[in-house]
Amino acid sequence: MDSSYKINNPADISVIVIYFVVVLAVGLWAMYSTNRGTVGGFFLAGRSMVWWPIGASLFASNIGSGHFVGLAGTGAAGGIATGGFEWNALVLVVVLGWVFVPIYIKAGVVTMPEYLRKRFGGKRIQVYLSVLSLLLYIFTKISADIFSGAIFIQLAMGLNLYLAIVILLAITGLYTITGGLAAVIYTDTLQTFIMLVGSFILMGFAFDKVGGYNAFVEKYMNAIPTNVTYTNGTLNPKCYTPRADSFHIFRDPITGDLPWPGLVFGLSILALWYWCTDQVIVQRCLSGKNMSHVKAGCIMCGYLKLLPMFLMVMPGMISRILYTDVVACVVPSECERYCGTPVGCTNIAYPKMVVELMPNGLRGLMLSVMLASLMSSLTSIFNSASTLFTMDIYTKIRTRASEKELMLVGRIFILVLIGVSIAWVPVVQSAQSGQLFDYIQSITSYLGPPIAAVFLLAIFCKRVNEEGAFWGLVIGLVVGLARMLTEFGYGTGSCTNPSVCPYIVCGIHYLYFAMILFGISIIVILGVSLITKPIPDVHLYRLCWTLRNSKEERIDLDADEKKDNPSEDEVSVAEGGDEEQGCMKKAYNWFCGLDQQKAPKMSKEEEEAMQKKLTDTSEVPLWRNVVNINGIILLAVAVFCHAFFA
Repeated sequence: MDSSYKINNPADISVIVIYFVVVLAVGLWAMYSTNRGTVGGFFLAGRSMVWWPIGASLFASNIGSGHFVGLAGTGAAGGIATGGFEWNALVLVVVLGWVFVPIYIKAGVVTMPEYLRKRFGGKRIQVYLSVLSLLLYIFTKISADIFSGAIFIQLAMGLNLYLAIVILLAITGLYTITGGLAAVIYTDTLQTFIMLVGSFILMGFAFDKVGGYNAFVEKYMNAIPTNVTYTNGTLNPKCYTPRADSFHIFRDPITGDLPWPGLVFGLSILALWYWCTDQVIVQRCLSGKNMSHVKAGCIMCGYLKLLPMFLMVMPGMISRILYTDVVACVVPSECERYCGTPVGCTNIAYPKMVVELMPNGLRGLMLSVMLASLMSSLTSIFNSASTLFTMDIYTKIRTRASEKELMLVGRIFILVLIGVSIAWVPVVQSAQSGQLFDYIQSITSYLGPPIAAVFLLAIFCKRVNEEGAFWGLVIGLVVGLARMLTEFGYGTGSCTNPSVCPYIVCGIHYLYFAMILFGISIIVILGVSLITKPIPDVHLYRLCWTLRNSKEERIDLDADEKKDNPSEDEVSVAEGGDEEQGCMKKAYNWFCGLDQQKAPKMSKEEEEAMQKKLTDTSEVPLWRNVVNINGIILLAVAVFCHAFFA
């Protein structure tokens, strides 16, 4: 690529440096001004967040650079239907704020596996879910985000892919490990703002370059690469001609690349798993000051989710018009030359526009935005993954671990997570015809539906018990892995080189497969639950929908386990009191938020008041009505958008 487009001018470099200084300053401010010395402070920001940082953080932790690269790439290849993935969330964030979060708050939980432990008892579901969530983070979120961020750095600075990855992770790890959830939420808010401004400017440049919306529609349909001759003769036209249904969200149920029943029902199952039961998302809502703030944050996130169609999918399609031969290349040897992978170059659609269309200074800002969106989604995942590991897995191995030890283990675990994710990057590079977004959604379709089924039934069907939930999860996982491993074994193939995977396994679209898997999981969960003993109501108060408002005392199914754990007094005695510390030790403890152990001991009444605050879901009637009306408006907007582009 022409070196004049690489970032090597003073304007771009100074913008990038200023940007990172500001982000670090916000992180340090959040770190200094919030309580990170307790597990509640580090992992839940002390339940003090107001609605706008929650909404911005929900959006920022969902939109990583994987979205910029993946949505634009799939848009360049197949048109606007991939924007339907984003709009589906408008409905699900309402379900999250109105149905799921109130139950989680009343249950008084910090992590999703902890909710299942209270609801079903036993340890195996909690540990199983924690392990599966960590696997999903590695295979979909972390590796895809690292890969797409590195593509950006590679294109802008001409660095080696793996060197780019190391630089990225060094900066990201630093402020997650030190700051805790409050630092992550505040830096997310700043980055969301910059991300939106930068991508709006790029969208303006892109539409200006093609001559407006109508010209864009016409030119996209004619964006055909010049080189279509292959060593074995000429290619099939459908490999390089834009799809006839490029400007429709709802496509043919049998021949469509994203069939409409899959987009409506299959995708809703994946979105239910992601938006309503995923630790990264729910953890942000649990940090809200009160229920109205949580709902308002969900509504704000819903409106922000309208934007990716216009800020990412359509610019990706414009990139195909402007750089047809590169972005839409079909001949494997040509693609290898342009972007280093023979299956296609659509993943570079967005980065290429940033590097070539933006003027100096703005290009540096836009690169910072990409790195910011990457870092904000990575920091969110690192924080949530370390919460899962520390609270749900490590505490099973070391039942008497002190708070200090837990904080330390959570930070070390982040480093292990990074190593495993980097090793998985080469698989991401070549999967699903080089379409990053399809790769992420397909993995989710194979692993997510059983979890969605368990949470849905746990909340709405009190007859479901531990045996049913456990076997539903296990059988769902076996069926999903069978499909996933077969598909990766045979390879997903490309238009010029189709996969030889048997139709019965890989021929079913992944969104249809998600519907089948969800159905199987629900049948197994209900079947096994009905032939085994039900859980008495005394264990279920405030844990499922029908009993959500009961005032009676709940006897937790895990109460016996709690008796085995030592009280805080024993732990503090075991730690040897508070002897004098050296300067280095004090500085280290402040940096990691471990220096606040001199906090006064709470009396029993204060502890009860604190617990009451953490499980309170009451709302002021005026604000409850305001957020409810806004929720209805958001649903109406969702219906309108789908209908307009259907």
